[in-house]
Amino acid sequence: MTQDAIGMIQFNALSAVFITLFAAAAFTRLALSRANIAHLRAHGHIVPDAFRDEIDEATLARMRDYTVESSRFHSLESLADDILLLAVLFAGVFPWLAGEIGSLDLHPVWSGTLFFGILYGAGVLLDIPFSLYGNFVIEKKHGFSTITPGLWLADLVKSLLVSAVLLALLFAPLLALIHRLPQAWWIAAWVFFALFQMLMIWLYPLAIAPLFNKYAPVRDEALRDRILALVEKAGLRAEGIFEVDAGKRSRHANAYFTGLGRSKRIVLYDTLIAAHSHDEIVSVLAHEIGHWKLRHVLKQLLAMEVVSFAGFYLAFRLMESPLLYETFGFSSPLPCAGLLLAAVVLKPVAFFLAPAWAAISRKYEREADLYAFGLVGSTRFLAQALRRLAKENLANLHPHPAYVAFYSSHPPLAERVERLQAMDGTGPSRRPPSESP
Repeated sequence: MTQDAIGMIQFNALSAVFITLFAAAAFTRLALSRANIAHLRAHGHIVPDAFRDEIDEATLARMRDYTVESSRFHSLESLADDILLLAVLFAGVFPWLAGEIGSLDLHPVWSGTLFFGILYGAGVLLDIPFSLYGNFVIEKKHGFSTITPGLWLADLVKSLLVSAVLLALLFAPLLALIHRLPQAWWIAAWVFFALFQMLMIWLYPLAIAPLFNKYAPVRDEALRDRILALVEKAGLRAEGIFEVDAGKRSRHANAYFTGLGRSKRIVLYDTLIAAHSHDEIVSVLAHEIGHWKLRHVLKQLLAMEVVSFAGFYLAFRLMESPLLYETFGFSSPLPCAGLLLAAVVLKPVAFFLAPAWAAISRKYEREADLYAFGLVGSTRFLAQALRRLAKENLANLHPHPAYVAFYSSHPPLAERVERLQAMDGTGPSRRPPSESP
């Protein structure tokens, strides 16, 4: 890999389109965040009907404060990322780095892998101040973070090591395919990427997650028996029911299915087990089972492969054009730079496709709620669990509709709980549930 000249971004039609879309995405993110905060300030003093007997004014105020502070922080982090990327592009950092690595006279596959590795490492280091502030200031202030500096540092080191291995396993084959199949690499790369994703889904609960947390079979035998009975009733098979020591990092609670095939397992946060009844935990898992039985996981995976197929094709077409390299200061085409620049150019495009993905996810959440109703025979405890989780996690009960449409993978909590109560005939609405969200 050689790079004879180092240059800054060139002003032409491609850079004009990119900067316009990039600025539009950044402005939209900022506008949505501000609208969400303003909406919360205007309505955040009102307790939704579905939460009347769960949330008091003091808790509502804590919810409002946490949402406002964390939203502002994430907006600042996103803005810093945007400014940094533009600065790197305009300063010609990518061509400079490619030139420095090129002087090592490595094989293109290994020099390209090193290129991505250095950029990833730099990104992790630059994110450290935000991670520290988020964990030890905001999350600590609002009573969530339990992580110690030593554990945070250990997580950082482990993440870097694991990511270095995974980056090498991902980018070395991709770059080799580009090198060997210059006209058809994108199809082969798409197949490889799909297989890599499947491997990671299968491998994560077995080899990666245990590096960070301890997973042990659920110790509460009564709870384990009820979960096994529920799984059997649904016609599913899980390789194990585990509780994870998530409480050593945060007081947030959760439960989820993970893995693929023989690595498929049910995982409960220790914080969830400690704070919720068996009925509530079983109802939450019934919802998660709904995602598996209704093939939501498979459908999302297939949709992701369709999107990645289009992404690889667009990257291939962009990388064929000398204009891509000239625009961002490269004197000649370079595969690793082409992959990176294609991702940079397509990033704002992907941002504006996010609402479609979020809408599909919200539809799946409603369908899973309905499945849980049929499996358990009631949504009383699922609604109760969601109300308690909202209180424990200081969730935003008044998100702006535009923010929900753009970002939210789940329906707004008040709307969702009211719908669950309507299914059970316990809420303000007595309408029977339907398949349509």
